[in-house]
Amino acid sequence: MERRYTAHTQHLRAATGCRHIRKISVDAGFTCPNRDGTLSSDGCTFCRNDAFTPSYCSARKSITRQIDEGMEFHAKRRGEADGCIVYFQSFSNTYAPLERLAGLYEEALRHPGVVGLVIGTRPDTVDCEKLDYIAHLARRHYVAVEYGIESTDDATLRLVNRRHDFAAARRAVEQTAARGIDVGAHFILGLPDQDRLSLTVQAATISRLPLSSVKFHRLQIFRSTPMADMWQREPERFASWSPQEYVDILADIIRRLPPSMAIERLSGEVPPRYLLTRPWHGVRSSELWDMLDRRMESLDARQGDMYRDE
Repeated sequence: MERRYTAHTQHLRAATGCRHIRKISVDAGFTCPNRDGTLSSDGCTFCRNDAFTPSYCSARKSITRQIDEGMEFHAKRRGEADGCIVYFQSFSNTYAPLERLAGLYEEALRHPGVVGLVIGTRPDTVDCEKLDYIAHLARRHYVAVEYGIESTDDATLRLVNRRHDFAAARRAVEQTAARGIDVGAHFILGLPDQDRLSLTVQAATISRLPLSSVKFHRLQIFRSTPMADMWQREPERFASWSPQEYVDILADIIRRLPPSMAIERLSGEVPPRYLLTRPWHGVRSSELWDMLDRRMESLDARQGDMYRDE
């Protein structure tokens, strides 16, 4: 079936020249200003970082060793790749002095088989000096910065204890893109008090950001988080979409995004032991992609056919 949206795989192939690419996550031992007491010690209410961390990742290992083990891990499951991109994933990977960041990033790029980096971080932990350095790397390698934005609505950001507003996210995205660096962003769908209308409004705001790619995450309620406590106290504040309803919302959002903005993820997957609730009983990400393809086909819709360039 023809893809009616821009898949991130297409974008990476064009950017790296590799057809089969693996993303290798690493844990560089960073923390976050929302955890170390700088802004808060509580973290975001939805966050449980260990739920998304592959088994080979550990800050006790060198970056090189984690890449070696990550390549072996993925080769056993998916076969060899033409090239690997190292994903600095855990917590805020620009939250350190530039000297430390440079050492870690360059160690990753020296590894044979590594063709680029993705740096996951918060929008309030970058500055001009760090972005200038990342732009320097991006002139020689594929480099992207992925920001956890989560929502464009300041009331929602306050509710989940994000400790930055959307203006900070917009500023970071614009400053990064202005330097010629690929910019990605994460958004969570289904945060408290969100409904389909509010997400449609959010899509219009996202569409005006100079993003190379987006990742969407269906809100998952992790055990031992403040969000889990809130869900148990006030379940009526949380949407209970079926998989098909969720895909319908995704299609509505994607139609409002510019065709140049690659779609990298529709929903994250974590081991069931971390989840307080499992309303979809194990619906996999691959099934959501298939459902999205069918939904876009049934609507005769394409990414960007409802986009308004303002």
